[in-house]
Amino acid sequence: MNDAPLFAIYGANGHTGRLVAAELLSRDQSIVLAGRDAAALEATAGELGSPGRVRTLVAPLDDPAALRELAESATVLVHCAGPYARTGEPVAAAAAAAGCHYVDHAVEPHHVRYMFASLQAEAERTGAVMIPQMSFYGGLADLLAAAVTEGMAGVDRVTVGYAVTGWRMTPGALRTAELLIGEIDRVTFADGAQHVGPVEIRNTVFPFPPPVGPRTMIAPFPSGEVVTIPRHVPARAVESQLTASTFEEEQVFTSQDADAAARARTEFTVAVQATAPGGGGRTGHVRGRDIWWVGALASVEAAVRLAAGEGPAKPGVLGAAEAFPATPFLRLLEGLGAFTLTV
Repeated sequence: MNDAPLFAIYGANGHTGRLVAAELLSRDQSIVLAGRDAAALEATAGELGSPGRVRTLVAPLDDPAALRELAESATVLVHCAGPYARTGEPVAAAAAAAGCHYVDHAVEPHHVRYMFASLQAEAERTGAVMIPQMSFYGGLADLLAAAVTEGMAGVDRVTVGYAVTGWRMTPGALRTAELLIGEIDRVTFADGAQHVGPVEIRNTVFPFPPPVGPRTMIAPFPSGEVVTIPRHVPARAVESQLTASTFEEEQVFTSQDADAAARARTEFTVAVQATAPGGGGRTGHVRGRDIWWVGALASVEAAVRLAAGEGPAKPGVLGAAEAFPATPFLRLLEGLGAFTLTV
């Protein structure tokens, strides 16, 4: 491997993959675009320009040798191709075996749970740092929960509230949503333990700060921070919730062909409420626009730091807040224009 880092982007033809590629190129990094469609990869490479810093590699999910070649060639692999319930295992396992650092954009709790349960020992053995859901859904909430609860003497419950408007799903996001909506056995964290099984979906109200205000929520919302937050916050219960109005917007399930400008018009608030056992507690939130770009930026910041040796002291599978100091990382993203942070 050359001294200069090489960043592999799996699923480079998708919206998130293109955003990640463009962000890395803007930082003068070298990248390899990977996926199953050679013609599409070459077209994307041509659109990105920078021929001296972009190459392609065809690596279908059912070709372990090609995935291993990809992982062995790269310093960090950024996995952008959902649904991760289908794509996550072969790509992540190849990275773990090759000792390649790994970051993904998963939202699915079962994929996040799989990585901790099945890849931890291999990643520790090979020296790979692997961070699932380093993206808008999951990663931001994990970091925010760590920042909000820092210094609290005790934590009874952590509730994550997502307020999202104007969400335009990509084809991969739509397939992920369909899988999650139809999921029967869900991952939850209650009474100090992780559970997998059927749960009752309910409506509740989350007290977002102004100007959003209290909103009706779908609870629980299946996002992977229900797996990662309990690893570093000793809470009795952790739950994520999403504004019910998000899925009521007409365009949310019919926007697979939306252009990049339309996708960028998403507005969001992500808030964390941490309650103490005896009452009281703390809150914090981030507010911004364009969930796709924010997720891409978070993954690139993580990848660049891993490549530079500025990640955690030891390898393994880690949540976002285990891999990086939470408040400084959030402030860094705020400084880059990702959102405004209140904590």
